[in-house]
Amino acid sequence: MRGTPAVRRMKNYAALSGYAYEYFYEGYRDGGGRREFTFTVSGDRKTWFPLAVRLCAGAAEAWEKEHGRRLDERERYALAKLALFSAFDERPNPQAAKAPVEVTAETAARLLERLEL
Repeated sequence: MRGTPAVRRMKNYAALSGYAYEYFYEGYRDGGGRREFTFTVSGDRKTWFPLAVRLCAGAAEAWEKEHGRRLDERERYALAKLALFSAFDERPNPQAAKAPVEVTAETAARLLERLEL
């Protein structure tokens, strides 16, 4: 796993679904035409589970081609976090939040628009 933080910090997110999530960023790995960011997540402070945010290569490439530049590492991580937060907001409960988050070209464009890059 690459990009693992030197100090593991717990962060919080109050989702529109009404749940307050806590999570740790664990790092990322490349393979199979995508980058997979891994988080450890809890919706109740008791049960923790790994959650993968999968950024398909095509998702980033479409944005990069349209904007004439590559996303840097920080921007890719920001995209993964926005996708994570979106999943927390849209999924009805922590049980449903366990499924991997797939970031498509359309999803990436929508989320990156928020960053005003």
